[in-house]
Amino acid sequence: MRILCSTAVAFLSSATLLIGQPAPAVRPLGPVMQVSAEGLLGSVSSVRALPRGGVIVNDITWRQLIVLDAAFNKTVVIADTTPATSNSYSSRMAGLIPFRADSSLFIDTQSLSMLVIDEKGEVSRVMAVPRPSDVIFMIGGPFGTPGLDPQGRIVYRGLVRPRFAGPSGPPEPGQTAGFPVQADTAPILRINLATRALDTAAYIKIPQNNVSMTQDEKGGIRISVLTNPLPVVDDWALMPDGRVAVVRGSDYHVDWVNADGTRTASPKIPFGWERLDDEAKQGLLDSTRAELEKQREAMLRSLQNTVANTNAMMGGAAGSGGTRLEVRTDGPGAPRPQAGVQQVAVPTVNLVGAKELPDYRPAFRQGAARADAEGNLWVRTTTPSSAGAIYDVIDPAGKLVDRVQLPFGRVISGFGPGVVYLGVLDAHGARLERARIRQE
Repeated sequence: MRILCSTAVAFLSSATLLIGQPAPAVRPLGPVMQVSAEGLLGSVSSVRALPRGGVIVNDITWRQLIVLDAAFNKTVVIADTTPATSNSYSSRMAGLIPFRADSSLFIDTQSLSMLVIDEKGEVSRVMAVPRPSDVIFMIGGPFGTPGLDPQGRIVYRGLVRPRFAGPSGPPEPGQTAGFPVQADTAPILRINLATRALDTAAYIKIPQNNVSMTQDEKGGIRISVLTNPLPVVDDWALMPDGRVAVVRGSDYHVDWVNADGTRTASPKIPFGWERLDDEAKQGLLDSTRAELEKQREAMLRSLQNTVANTNAMMGGAAGSGGTRLEVRTDGPGAPRPQAGVQQVAVPTVNLVGAKELPDYRPAFRQGAARADAEGNLWVRTTTPSSAGAIYDVIDPAGKLVDRVQLPFGRVISGFGPGVVYLGVLDAHGARLERARIRQE
């Protein structure tokens, strides 16, 4: 009997190891310790933590790069759109990434330059971007969070150049024109700032949108985009030790790419997978379609106002030698543009069928992964919640060690030692918050 009991205990213990430990309970983020004043920021795109509690904030909405002290008082304006500063924030497409020690790089896509900024907010020198064709991917945003690894390489997500499919030239009436076909994978690149040597650390799966253009019998052009609102994708993050963490969406595990190119894989992350039946899939498509229509109407109104203002500045009449702009919707039978009129098309977004959606809700979406200052990987999950987003926290060994829920409406903009920086929109623009990662 004792032998049987011992065998049973051993079997159950082995089974527990095979299925993995249960996921930790979700806990709230630690307390918010500091909040910026109203009207100081238009957005909190990214934050670079500085010694003694200060931060550099990249605000792409109001096009300013500023230094805040530990009390979140503005102390230095590094770049903005006024002549008061010697550095111009020339484009809304700009990024901020950590550089050597406590310095930072401000990457400007318009001038193809990188400002090296010290911990006091002073620009020490200016460098050219190492690869101008990839500058848009080095600023972060939807492409992940770039950074500098210990070998002096900027790590960022690149792009596989699209291939061209279909006939070239304008489409014949009733026919579809050829269009570039976007790849469903993208490389994670590392470029050495000293030698300009480029290598590919990994490939990740990304969403794929199919674009088509057709012409009806009256010459009207229609542009449409076919998209999957629930794609199964991968994501990535650069860890403080230089490893690249690749989070695989197909089964939710982490592949680690070491600085020397060797690779390891962690076990699957425990996750409460939600099965989607046909009714749930159709409901998701219906709600997404309604939201897309609202966004399209708002885009159309904004575009019409922009076109009207542009025409007014141009004098309005095409006969005076200028070109008048005209918003082109996707309605069938629209006439071919007249001489002196340039149409601005508003594409139509179509959704794939319910059968093309995955049977289980993906664990995360694109842009979900970030590394904190302690070397943990944070992944924003799709776990349903009426409050804030829920993050899985994965330690350097690939084990799920924590699950954290943010306050409602907050997004993570950066990390510091033991703290996380959050951005939240308000009626006056945006606020920056500093919160402890843990309650104690």
